[in-house]
Amino acid sequence: MHSILAIDDEAVLLNFIQGILEHSGFSVVTANDGLEGIKIFDKGKFDLVITDVIMPNADGCAVAAFVREKTGGSVPVIGISGTPWMLDEKIFDAVLAKPFSIDCLLSRVRSFFSRK
Repeated sequence: MHSILAIDDEAVLLNFIQGILEHSGFSVVTANDGLEGIKIFDKGKFDLVITDVIMPNADGCAVAAFVREKTGGSVPVIGISGTPWMLDEKIFDAVLAKPFSIDCLLSRVRSFFSRK
């Protein structure tokens, strides 16, 4: 079973992501902001990270930089944002624009695991 860390400061969206992914057979751990996400990632083993971009304490870009440094880029990071056109695509392996559909979320997540 693939393990995913989902990070978002919006509880409703975080619960939505967790529910959809767990229903689809993934193991999901959540964090309520970027700093908490970094701490959880540092102590765990994850196959994928999904992070909101704009959050308190540490933003999604800081999360992505930490994950890349810690893993040498072996763990993909999906950024989610209401303003995806403002992002430097090199920071994330993929970007989901809010709002996104269940199918879009699952398709993007599964695409990373089908590559292995």
